[in-house]
Amino acid sequence: MGFRAAFKIHPKILAAIDAMGFTVPTEIQKRVIEPILDGKDVMGLAQTGTGKTAAFAIPILHRLMMGKLKKTRVLVIAPTRELAEQIKEEFDMLAAKTKFRSCSVYGGVSKKPQLRDLRNRVEIVTACPGRLLDLLSSTDMDFSNIETLVLDEADRMLDMGFMPDIKKIIKYLPAKRQNLMFSATMPASVNKLASSILNDPVKVELKASMPAEAVSHYLYPVEQRQKNGLLMEILKTVESESVLVFARTRAKVKRLAEKLRRDGFDADCIHKDRSQQQRQRALTNFKSGKVKILIATDIAARGIDVSTISHVINYDVPEDADMYIHRIGRTGRVAKSGDAFTFATDADRRLIREIESIVGESIERRWVDGFDYEQTKTEYSTTPRDGDKKKTSSRSRRPRGRGRGKAAGKTAVKSPAKSTAKPSRKERLKAQKPKLKSQRKSRRSKFAK
Repeated sequence: MGFRAAFKIHPKILAAIDAMGFTVPTEIQKRVIEPILDGKDVMGLAQTGTGKTAAFAIPILHRLMMGKLKKTRVLVIAPTRELAEQIKEEFDMLAAKTKFRSCSVYGGVSKKPQLRDLRNRVEIVTACPGRLLDLLSSTDMDFSNIETLVLDEADRMLDMGFMPDIKKIIKYLPAKRQNLMFSATMPASVNKLASSILNDPVKVELKASMPAEAVSHYLYPVEQRQKNGLLMEILKTVESESVLVFARTRAKVKRLAEKLRRDGFDADCIHKDRSQQQRQRALTNFKSGKVKILIATDIAARGIDVSTISHVINYDVPEDADMYIHRIGRTGRVAKSGDAFTFATDADRRLIREIESIVGESIERRWVDGFDYEQTKTEYSTTPRDGDKKKTSSRSRRPRGRGRGKAAGKTAVKSPAKSTAKPSRKERLKAQKPKLKSQRKSRRSKFAK
């Protein structure tokens, strides 16, 4: 059953739905659109890639058709800039046949355009909590006409410590309003927030703690020093469309992107240290296909909606099983299939067991034919240089017993040969500190790359 037959939606909204190519509602859309149209509060738990944004945007726009323009009536709060921008874009497409305006509010860019849009009273605002609270507390913004509040990816917002900001923002809103909350998982903190905000909500749960069924999972056992080479080999041999690679740290993301570009891959990266313009340009190029490989920290796990992502590669195992769900939710979206590859070391065994408990089965182990698993040196190897090994090992040992610490270090220094002549000041200093100087040399060689 299509949208026209399933719901009583304004013809202008239906025309936009047809233009976007939506034909049949997804499961989450079937279950939440009607309650939202009726003005009820909703608590929706659904995995990513299920059409959740359209599930709340379509009925919200229909309800806006009944009111006046030039009043800010809808506020959507999201955890990341990328997600806030993505939600705004979807609202814009669904409202293409109407006169509704929207704006996004987040940090990392100038406040002036955002203030201008807010003062012009755009009907729909999508925002990150930090910048929105900053503007509300330092200006005379009027949010007294807000009819609908949406908290999207609520679990991620709480993980990022936005609970105090959200509570402060709510104080600027009218008490009488419709509240919608969506989350991929339901930890105790989200349940507590829902209880404090939602009024007699309709609860919709679609396998919230399960990864997308359209995704196939594969585990690649590997040593840490071999990950770089393994990633190169997979990218060269596996047929793919767009590939999203997740690493834990900003420094590692940057290094991987630079190496991939040096090796001839079309790659870019997004992480917290990049400006909003740089991040937006990287996402735009990734969506258009100009960039085939995007390397990201978990900041992007909730803000990327690219239908051509065929593979998600976990260069590092995520820190918890819930984050695994969010990462791999970037592929296998809306009736498409995808693959999730995870590089795992012996140190990741506990996390892998947690992930397998959520997947519901043991993840298939794979090895790449032709890859040299016996290699002993990679670009990130910290093997000491030749000539330093003996020095490093001897200096790294600590004497046992009462002689540990500084005292032991002093006793290890040979006293200068006795001489009848009085030593010069330079000779005395040299005799006093040879140990400390050699220690510093040893440490540099030990961690040399």
